Amino acid sequence: MNFCEKIKQGKFVVTSEIGPPKGIDIKEMLEDADLIKGRVDAINVTDLQSSVMRLGSLAVCHLLKDRAHEPIFQVTCRDRNRLALQSDLLSASVLGVENILALTGDYPSLGDHPDAKPVFDLGSVQLLEVIRALEEGKDMKGNALKGAPKFCAGAVVNPGADPLEPEIIKMEKKVASGAKFFQTQAVYDVELFKRFLDSAKHIKTTILAGIVLLKSAGMAKYMNKNVSGVFVPDNLINEMETTKDKAAKSIEIAARLIKELRPLCQGIHVMPIGWDKKVPLVLDAAGL
Repeated sequence: MNFCEKIKQGKFVVTSEIGPPKGIDIKEMLEDADLIKGRVDAINVTDLQSSVMRLGSLAVCHLLKDRAHEPIFQVTCRDRNRLALQSDLLSASVLGVENILALTGDYPSLGDHPDAKPVFDLGSVQLLEVIRALEEGKDMKGNALKGAPKFCAGAVVNPGADPLEPEIIKMEKKVASGAKFFQTQAVYDVELFKRFLDSAKHIKTTILAGIVLLKSAGMAKYMNKNVSGVFVPDNLINEMETTKDKAAKSIEIAARLIKELRPLCQGIHVMPIGWDKKVPLVLDAAGL
């Protein structure tokens, strides 16, 4: 049973992610992916995460397929126009990659090539509409395709957005445009997540709560100040400040959050942010 079938049947799913390297040495990346083989239902492959130039997501998805993993191809609108987006989606289908996460993408000024020209020809909602059109055998202009792809399209949502209403409205649009699942921004405040779920209870979809591993109290404070919709409570910051073993405490906190969130949603998405080797330890501690 593949990832999309599990979602359709309402099974609890677990996903994680890997970031392609900045270069062509893929040995460690593939080793890290193999550590969670059979432990997660799918692996996101980030698409030039944080606008940093890296090895391409589609190539890595293909490599993961060859190693019996189920990848989720992250596709951002930042770097490609509508021609390239459609072409890459068709290429993904030909390579056997069916899971797509549609993203608008971070602005290039955040990355290591701040002078790069952004594209943003489409937004994430439009990209989902394009995916649905391709599945119906037509390109964005209504021209017939010679063979139609089949995808399992997903999107992202920020449960800590303030105000929350615009995020719910956009979530509704994404579902109407074909999104079958959502992976959320990092969740550290369970009560805040419950309020989001209450606001989104009328939307029939699958929601995977995002777990980002805290590396330090400084990281938590930085996110509180600079990452929209992310709130790390003071008690978690204090735990990270007073611990002697930050990695062990990070794993403990992530596992605790997963146990609290598991009864509330349909899945968990673990984002290790470079701590890929710790994902199995998090899964162990959370009982997944």
